[in-house]
Amino acid sequence: MHAAFRILLAAALAASLQVAPDIDERLAKYKKVEMPFSYQDYSPRERKVIAELVAASRDLENIFWRQNNPEDIALYNRLRVSSDPHDRAVAHYIWINGSRFDQLDENKQFIGTGDDVPGRALFPRGLTRAEIEAYVAKHPEQKKAIYDERTVVELVSREPLKLKTTPYRVKYKPWLTSAANHLRAAAAASDDAAFAKFLRERAKALLTDDYYASDLLWVKLQNPKFDLIWAPYETYLDNLLGVKTSYGAAVLIRNEAESAKLAVFRKFVPDIQDALPLAAEDRPSKKGHETPMEVMDAPFRSGDLRHGYQAAADNLPNDPRIHEKVGSKKIFFKNFMDARVDYVILPVAKLLMRPDQAAKASPEGYLAAVMMHEISHGLGPAFSRRDGKQVDIREAIGPTFSGLEEAKADVTGMFGLQWLVDHGALPKERLEEYYASYVAGIFRTVRFGTAEAHGRAEMMEFNYLFERGAISRDAAGNYAIDYAKMPDALASLTKELLEIEATGDRARAEAWFARYEKMPADLRTALEKAKDIPVDIDPLVPFKEGVN
Repeated sequence: MHAAFRILLAAALAASLQVAPDIDERLAKYKKVEMPFSYQDYSPRERKVIAELVAASRDLENIFWRQNNPEDIALYNRLRVSSDPHDRAVAHYIWINGSRFDQLDENKQFIGTGDDVPGRALFPRGLTRAEIEAYVAKHPEQKKAIYDERTVVELVSREPLKLKTTPYRVKYKPWLTSAANHLRAAAAASDDAAFAKFLRERAKALLTDDYYASDLLWVKLQNPKFDLIWAPYETYLDNLLGVKTSYGAAVLIRNEAESAKLAVFRKFVPDIQDALPLAAEDRPSKKGHETPMEVMDAPFRSGDLRHGYQAAADNLPNDPRIHEKVGSKKIFFKNFMDARVDYVILPVAKLLMRPDQAAKASPEGYLAAVMMHEISHGLGPAFSRRDGKQVDIREAIGPTFSGLEEAKADVTGMFGLQWLVDHGALPKERLEEYYASYVAGIFRTVRFGTAEAHGRAEMMEFNYLFERGAISRDAAGNYAIDYAKMPDALASLTKELLEIEATGDRARAEAWFARYEKMPADLRTALEKAKDIPVDIDPLVPFKEGVN
């Protein structure tokens, strides 16, 4: 970095972009974990496929930052090449979060001042949800475009308020065009005809914003050696309307041995759907639907799958039309899951839980809970019922949807594990292991805080289970599970959350979380015992990362 520029940048940071003084402590909350990979394990054609998929994923990385907080791109790139170690540390923390908003501190800025910017760069700064709702009431012809999951809302004028929308395919065309070319090149190199067909169809989708056809092909892939999560799917950046999706990618390589263990879960998905505590009209049958499940290693991720919360599994696509027609795909990232359990979950459990119950938490028990969590994203209602009409659940619930859906998947998943045990599909003697692993996972996740969807979900779950006596705190300050009370408590919470989604009752959802999402003082004190344990992992991948 040129000396003159460094002086100017330092002055700017001091004057208006004050950097939090505890960057080193914040970085210590993430455990660096190497994600091993060797090109020597693959044929020349397979190496070409992998290289092109990684290149395409880098294009999505560039889009994600422009959806999130575009001004941080230049700041990150300037700080990361600085000769000052502190500058480089700040740059790395920007990279971990994908912006200056700290996902472990309620999305507060660690450079500059202020809190989260709802909707990030997907909406005009300062625009409120109430203003948008009032605007579309006056301009109903614009509602569809404003609430479209793949448009950027832009300000034409403030007085009077006038808005316009730009489709993603237009807003991000340079990177989408490049990405489409890389996908086509990967398709040309692939020996898997079905995967190649999906890649070519996904390349078309980038330039049309219509992912339906390619999602159908993706869900129908049969045991692919290579796979790809690659689309604007999740709404984690949109805390304004809760509908705008951000781009994310994961290059996936099949773990054959672990994938073979999924058969028992796949077999009973339709039966668990039928057993849910929900009116029959709100739980459409899953019989005859595809339930593909894959255990994969992910040597490269980008966009919303790379920054902040490091997902260990996914259930996609989110399109309810796909769910109704063919179901959804459940993907488990084995390398990320192993790291999470080894470095975070089990160490935290030993500090916070009663020793005999902490000892029951296990990698296998946690994997079972995560598997059912991802399956359960595809269970329950496909739409909300409002005034006799079907409404997209995300639109009906609004910004609370992400936390609600994560909680629904958690508790419905545990309801499903109980069902599998009750029906002899899983051994009864392992049920306590499943519960202990689930609760251990809660203690890991609540450390994210309630600004992050998973943290908000599991904070609510903890408080509800504590209220019902399924979790308690003993005289020694350790948390204990009442295994006898856990099934009924989880079943009642499952019913509540499924009904909220089925009715699309936004006020009910917001009131529920307002009641249960605050961290109790005793838990906050207990979590201090785990302050030296990482909150999450910082994956070191075998490919070049960056944004430009």
